[in-house]
This record gives sequence, C-alpha cells and structure tokens, in this order.
Amino acid sequence: MSDKMNVESFNLDHTKVKAPYIRLADIKTGEHGDRIHKYDMRICQPNQDHMDMPALHSLEHLMAEMSRNHSDKVVDISPMGCQTGFYIAMINHDDYDGVLDLLEGTLKDVLAADAVPACNEMQCGWAASHSLEGAKDIARGFLAKRDEWAQVFAEDA
Repeated sequence: MSDKMNVESFNLDHTKVKAPYIRLADIKTGEHGDRIHKYDMRICQPNQDHMDMPALHSLEHLMAEMSRNHSDKVVDISPMGCQTGFYIAMINHDDYDGVLDLLEGTLKDVLAADAVPACNEMQCGWAASHSLEGAKDIARGFLAKRDEWAQVFAEDA
C-alpha cells in the first residue's frame, strides 16, 4: 500500500491494531474555525470478529441518543460498514480523556436502558432489526476492557 488514500481509515494498517481502542482518527477545521474531531471506536478486532447487525443497530440508536445527555459537542455516531466499531464526531472538543469518559458514561447508560430509542417504523428505517440485549452485551464487553481503550496498536506491531 504505497499510495495514500483519501479515507483516513483506508491508510490504517488493520493488521497492526488491537481492539478494543478509541483513537483520534482525524481533525477537520471549518472556514470559521470550528474543529471536528473524528474518533475511531473499535470494538471488534478487524478481520477476526464483528458485531451482529441487530445488536450494532440498537447500540447505534442507544449511543446516538444517550451520548447527547453527556455532551452537546456530539455531532454524530456512525457505525462502520465492516461492523467492527463506530466513528464518533465531536465539534470543538479536543479532550481525548473527556471523550473516553463520555463513551464510558454513555455505555453505562446503555446497560441501564429498558428499550431502544426510536425503535419503530416511523422513526427507524429498519425497525425490525434490533436487539437491546445484543447492544448491552457489546457495551458490557467494551466497558470490561476500559483500561485498554487508549492502546491502539499491538505491542509487537
């Protein structure tokens, strides 16, 4: 892979990372000085594991709704197409430890949830594809490895 690609994650060597982790993937500055920080929240080890769609879908709904209870700087939480994690976009928020705390609080909220928000045909494009228990299992597993979130690469990488 010698040519740099336009998409930041396509330039990341996925064979050298060690999930779970949260890394700052990109910073974009707008013409008026606003800065968008994009974080790679990798839950599953690339090319070895992935989240099932109903659980991933529910976790997306839960995190999108609940993260905003912790910060008004959340722009978006988007699942990766490879089903191994999420991208978190924050505006004018460059506190990495604060992002870790926000995600920890959000995932704890997921564990306490008794329903998936907007899990109906009026508010969701595929309302039949949800799993609250699956989302909680993913959140529980990611939280259990909280002390590993800042280490992106395997030690032998």
